[in-house]
Amino acid sequence: MVVANRAARAIAGIDADTLRAMYRHMLRSRMLDERIWLLNRQGLVRFWVSGMGQEAIQVALGMHVRPGVDWVAPYYRDLALTLVLGMTARDQLLAAMAKADDPNTGGRQMPAHFGCRRLNIITTGSVVATQFIHAAGIALASKIRGEDAVTVVTTGEGATSEGDFHEALNFAATHRLAVVFVVEDNGLAISVPTSKQMPTADVSDRAAGYGIPGVVVDGTDPVASYLICGEAVARARAGHGPTLIDAKVPRLTSHSSDDDQRRYRTAEALAIDRAHDCVGGFAARLREQGVLSARDEEAMRAELLAEIDLATAEAQAAPDPEPESVLLHVLGDA
Repeated sequence: MVVANRAARAIAGIDADTLRAMYRHMLRSRMLDERIWLLNRQGLVRFWVSGMGQEAIQVALGMHVRPGVDWVAPYYRDLALTLVLGMTARDQLLAAMAKADDPNTGGRQMPAHFGCRRLNIITTGSVVATQFIHAAGIALASKIRGEDAVTVVTTGEGATSEGDFHEALNFAATHRLAVVFVVEDNGLAISVPTSKQMPTADVSDRAAGYGIPGVVVDGTDPVASYLICGEAVARARAGHGPTLIDAKVPRLTSHSSDDDQRRYRTAEALAIDRAHDCVGGFAARLREQGVLSARDEEAMRAELLAEIDLATAEAQAAPDPEPESVLLHVLGDA
């Protein structure tokens, strides 16, 4: 258990306990992400899409969501976001290993295709941007029911070139729906840079076409991201409509475990991204502010390592799906 330093200063009005919780969420996601990569290389996980480098914006967003009340339509890099909302390391590893007890899909979808009924995380598909249409529809249903639920939806900037993205923004803006659109902008749609995807430098510029606020934030800064996401969620919950957040983040790994970004990225570009690692940067910031001691961090790492080791062992020992269950939840029962 990490011992709180009660004398630590707040940062931008965020108290020390919340700051430490943010860092713990980020570190937990990073350590689990790294574990899944190792399992992939060992042949125990067939495929993985990493969120390394994008943890700060995900944690900042997730800490403003009410799990099981608000709705979340994630994309495949949102490991940290789903962990903040209440999914466990065991849940994620069961999914990554396609086990029968996988709470996302029962082993029926690729890893990183999140979904959790009890937390209102809607199941994710491989086709990018479709979740934006789903989010707009869910938000409309919440409005019709008179609920104060907020729907948050995330994606990478490559998906903003899809028609679904624009249709969802137009619909949500027209009907003043309680949606927060978050683009985790890592500058790459697999191997295609932003300059070849769109004529503007910032996705947020597109918000003006729909009459909604568009905000750029440093997605590696959890404090700035926390404040911006809080404002957007509060605005949506108050009935003032959607916000488009363009969070600038690095992508620290290849697009997926089946990709090699060294074929289309220079060593210099990769070094720049690694220099902006949000996890290490936030830890250093908290130490400088007296919020996190070296002893606190060491204890936190040990606690998380034990959690992930146990989850790994349990997931490996869990049963695979029975072959006769292959059509369950796929086709309707007669």
